[in-house]
Amino acid sequence: MYQDEYKRWAAADLLDFDLNKELNDIAGDDEAIKDRFAVALEFGTAGLRGVLGAGTNRMNIWVVRQATQGVADWVKTQGGTQTVAISYDSRLKGWNFAREAAGVLAANGIHVRLYEELMPVPALSFATRYYHCNAGIMITASHNPAQYNGYKAYGPDGCQMTDDAAAVVYASIQKTDVLTGAKHMSFAEGVEKGLIQFVGEDCKDAFYAAIEDRQVRPGLAKTAGLKLVYSPLNGTGLVPVTRVLKDIGITDITIVPEQEYPNGYFTTCSYPNPEIFAALEKGLELAKKEQADLMLATDPDADRVGIAMKCADGSYELVSGNEMGVLLLDYICQGRIEKGTMPKDPVAVMSIVSTPLADKVAEHYGVELRHVLTGFKWIGDQIAQLEAAGETDRFIFGFEESYGYLAGPYVRDKDAVVSSMLICEMAAYYRSIGSSIKQRLEEIYQQYGRYYNKVDAFSFPGLSGMDKMKGIMVSLRQNPPTEFAGKKVVETIDYAEPEKTGLPKANVLIYKLDDGATVVVRPSGTEPKIKTYFTTLGKDLEEAKAEKDKLAEAVKPLLA
Repeated sequence: MYQDEYKRWAAADLLDFDLNKELNDIAGDDEAIKDRFAVALEFGTAGLRGVLGAGTNRMNIWVVRQATQGVADWVKTQGGTQTVAISYDSRLKGWNFAREAAGVLAANGIHVRLYEELMPVPALSFATRYYHCNAGIMITASHNPAQYNGYKAYGPDGCQMTDDAAAVVYASIQKTDVLTGAKHMSFAEGVEKGLIQFVGEDCKDAFYAAIEDRQVRPGLAKTAGLKLVYSPLNGTGLVPVTRVLKDIGITDITIVPEQEYPNGYFTTCSYPNPEIFAALEKGLELAKKEQADLMLATDPDADRVGIAMKCADGSYELVSGNEMGVLLLDYICQGRIEKGTMPKDPVAVMSIVSTPLADKVAEHYGVELRHVLTGFKWIGDQIAQLEAAGETDRFIFGFEESYGYLAGPYVRDKDAVVSSMLICEMAAYYRSIGSSIKQRLEEIYQQYGRYYNKVDAFSFPGLSGMDKMKGIMVSLRQNPPTEFAGKKVVETIDYAEPEKTGLPKANVLIYKLDDGATVVVRPSGTEPKIKTYFTTLGKDLEEAKAEKDKLAEAVKPLLA
């Protein structure tokens, strides 16, 4: 079957020279052909993501057209404005894929609002809401290596598409022939017919205004003299992040020169993910040279942000996603109470794999902290529930340990632009009172206990990888561990049992241990990896880290 499909593609005019060349290059190589054609990229709630190249198991204009026809078929059943917003980041082929998607939608009689320059995930979520669209499409592979691109689909609320909608889209995709099934018109024709329009300046200005409205202490940053080094990691963050920071009064910004402008090859960091040290290395070198108070980096689609903070001895320390989530929750609560802007019955939301330290902080400030499944759409879902009850103002903050944060209901996905603004405002505030982010973090640990959080990942590459992962999760359920490194499991929470958890079904296991530590096992939804999340407690950092290492060694054989 896969050989037949290969021949069909090889005989077609694929409109993209790179695809024809690749198919010529792999002629006669059964393994290479099988890898590209034996399966198709599966459309799920995270959309599509895959390596760029020829074939049904790769990201290319034909797979994008097929997916967009599926989205178009779903939109046509929805009534409403019959409009879809589109954005794209700096990845290779991003602008091509955005235009191809627009051409398919236009051919289906659906209106398109497309950003004429690359813009981040939160800007796409905002435009979807601003124009009352039926759906949104973001061309991005988030923080994956350069050879990847992807396609995220959003619902009318600007939140990633629901499981039900994604299932309808996927069913439609399966009925659409990848090479001939999608309707299509040229981008020029779509523009000429008025079906494709660019996002207006009014929408962009409203996006920036909504972010700047989330300041906790407006005006404070103007006088604090904060010195910042920033890297957009060759992605979409440069324009929106620097604009917002300058608007609130932070002007001493040095951009990492090698990572300033869009570059889909990500030549300075093969894995442009602010969660990993290598992506922040150039920024850290520059921060030390400039003696900056703070160094921050946003990922290519600017929905995540990572930072390094300056310590008292002049060194720089990376802040984990959990630590920043706790710091921002603490800062927002403390500041809004001080300013009298805290809503009645405030709500914050975090994912089930994030740190229990946040529960302690929320409790201290009288904030209801809701726990949701991993994936920011579940935080968006909580905002939607508040919106349905006419109570959106109650939402003050949401976060995931994987460096994603959101303050305010104006978008429904994580937003590195508002996060960058609040992190800088927080740094400016602590600087203005003779303190620092580092000092405040230590105070939080002194107040609530020394928590340590660490995520490990086990990769399962190749076509058999997913089967191995499924087998491991089945084995953990059939033979549940009773202890890890001598610590007794006192409670096992299986999120595959929604009747017990009260949350939608998910392939996640949480083990609570007798010393207060937790171990979480969760297969990734977007990559062939099983992630393990550890939370340990100790009298100091060294002890907490040593406890984590013992637990990690005990988990390894179970995931072999």
